Amino acid sequence: MNLCLQPVRVRTGSEDAESQLVFADGLLVALLTHLSDEYGDEAGMWFLEVGFGSVDDPRCPKFTDLEEAQDWISRKLAASPAHGGAGGAP
Repeated sequence: MNLCLQPVRVRTGSEDAESQLVFADGLLVALLTHLSDEYGDEAGMWFLEVGFGSVDDPRCPKFTDLEEAQDWISRKLAASPAHGGAGGAP
């Protein structure tokens, strides 16, 4: 699986406009938003604004950097039946 990030600015309704679209094998799987200074101790972290398919997570996790976010997304996708992970077809 190949993850690709594309920088994008998103109108989030707050100062958090810096974002990254995350594609897996050419398919959009997530939108990550960089948290601004208004988030205090969490400023600079990356937030799962939205995930699609197996990357959807109601807990909306936060990550210290984009590498951690990509690792998490890769694990979620690998566990998905659609990507041949646990529970997928042989």
